[in-house]
Amino acid sequence: MANKLTIALPKGKLFQPSIEILAQAGLNTAGFSDSARTLVFEDTTNNTRFIICRPTDIPTYVEHGAADLGIVGKDSIIEAGKNLYELLDLKFGFCRFVVAAPAKSLDAQGKFPWKQGMRIATKFPAIANEYLQKKGMQAEIIKLHGNVELAPRVNLSEVIVDIVSTGKTLKENDLVPLEEIGQASARLIVNRASYRLKAAGINRLVTSLKKILLEGGE
Repeated sequence: MANKLTIALPKGKLFQPSIEILAQAGLNTAGFSDSARTLVFEDTTNNTRFIICRPTDIPTYVEHGAADLGIVGKDSIIEAGKNLYELLDLKFGFCRFVVAAPAKSLDAQGKFPWKQGMRIATKFPAIANEYLQKKGMQAEIIKLHGNVELAPRVNLSEVIVDIVSTGKTLKENDLVPLEEIGQASARLIVNRASYRLKAAGINRLVTSLKKILLEGGE
């Protein structure tokens, strides 16, 4: 049907809480898996299709209309820089963006000796660049796709910008946070055209999700 909603769901740590909150909102997510070969699921009762994607790809699917809605971390939204609307903070998948450096690089007062032209390794170059602009610093940003904490240990960079939840990985790699520069959690995003053309179905879902979030906060 023309008014069928397509929702992009993220593989990985946000997948389970995503299908749980959608189930609470009345959608049928039974049997969904982010590890199965099937990456498309149908809820015929609610005229909804679900596609399972890498989190970093979800903003692209939503911007181009392959999905009307998506659930993805704020970090992926910022980095993608796509033309879409952010509808709701879903209040799960909370993480912090931090700048971190090796503990041994701190001076006697526990301060990090910042220098112009230093190298920063990160999976989030847009966030790192925004931080540098606010700080009035110039640095070389080295984009990595994983294991950012390894970069200072092998002299690829002096510091890193990474996303952390508990800070355990930093500690295990003898890194200390220098500064928290932002926070991230799961968000509901929508395609701009879909928000107009499929407003009734989208608004029903948003209303249900808002109610769940409100009750959860009580």
